[in-house]
Amino acid sequence: MNTTPHTWITTPVTAELLRGALDLERTEHGLLPHRLPAWVRARNTDGQLAMAESQPSGVRLAFRTRATAIELDTLPTKRVYPGAPPRPDGVYDLLVDGRPAGQSTVPTGNTLTVDLATGSARTRPGPVGTARFPALPEGVKDVEIWLPHNETTELVALRTDAPVEQHPADRGRKVWLHHGSSISQGSDTASPSTTWPALAAALGGAELVNLGLGGSALLDPFTARTMRDTPADLISVKIGINLVNTDLMRLRAFTPAVHGFLDTIREGHPEAPLLVVSSILCPIHEDTPGPSAPDLTALATGRLRFLATGDPAERAGGRLTLRVIREELARIVRQRSAQDPNLHHLDGRELYGEADFAELPLPDALHPDTAAHRRIGERFAALAFGPGRPFAAR
Repeated sequence: MNTTPHTWITTPVTAELLRGALDLERTEHGLLPHRLPAWVRARNTDGQLAMAESQPSGVRLAFRTRATAIELDTLPTKRVYPGAPPRPDGVYDLLVDGRPAGQSTVPTGNTLTVDLATGSARTRPGPVGTARFPALPEGVKDVEIWLPHNETTELVALRTDAPVEQHPADRGRKVWLHHGSSISQGSDTASPSTTWPALAAALGGAELVNLGLGGSALLDPFTARTMRDTPADLISVKIGINLVNTDLMRLRAFTPAVHGFLDTIREGHPEAPLLVVSSILCPIHEDTPGPSAPDLTALATGRLRFLATGDPAERAGGRLTLRVIREELARIVRQRSAQDPNLHHLDGRELYGEADFAELPLPDALHPDTAAHRRIGERFAALAFGPGRPFAAR
């Protein structure tokens, strides 16, 4: 794949050069980062969760080097939804000494075609490609390459024109472990370092481990056990939207499931600050239960939008809406915090509410865009990491 006139040094991609991944799988082509461990993947039967956890949101290569040129060979898996607008190629963000310094894409790779109507999927294999970062500044620098948050990405080879050293230890930063839905994974933001958790982590001076899982955040016990067993100083869980839009459970099941999820996390992190965050504003599901479904009228014109298909009258029978979930999460945290002073609650509408929706509407009625991600990240940083807030330095 080498096409530029440099004297290249190839450095094996190993766990020591990666941050944000919980497991690494050796494949035919190289190394595949995972955000859920192998024992979870063996028990999981949901294809959507399998796809999401293999998309390396928050995963980045981190190293120190004098290199002025970097090449990273990868094998991405592109997603195609027939009838919907084409998805852009995943972006690789380069940060030098913590500041944005370049972007690249890999247009080749495998293709996963997903039928939105039936949920069926098929994969067509494709070739390895190269993300290139030329003309870096001279001198020793700390480099991070953030992998695409929305493309499964096998790492094949790392080349530089100067030796690579392991990135120094976390510079005293606390590890922030976050779990949420596709909005936390990055949804429709433009690049991996501009997802709202990545922005909040940068503003808060934290090392991010992002367990935002598109289509998930469904209170799965194996996710709680994964969080229990993952080293972390600060923990947050964002709960709501997918429980509604999948119409997964009723209120009777929801309440003990939340308690069980929090109980499991507390087994491994009994005193860490734990922040429970409800959903941002999503008008289609504020008072209307799920499931949600693609708007076929919009799809016929090449636009992807979602509709709520539930009946608001069925809230009386325990059907979940975002308003119901927010009220119950606030009650649960109030109850538990009497014995757990490090448990905290944040109403997601403080991150993105009615005024924000009027200014920055959700393009597909479910997911925020790049500008909204920035706003959510900045607000979370202030509300979680700011003085006197749950994640403030102690």
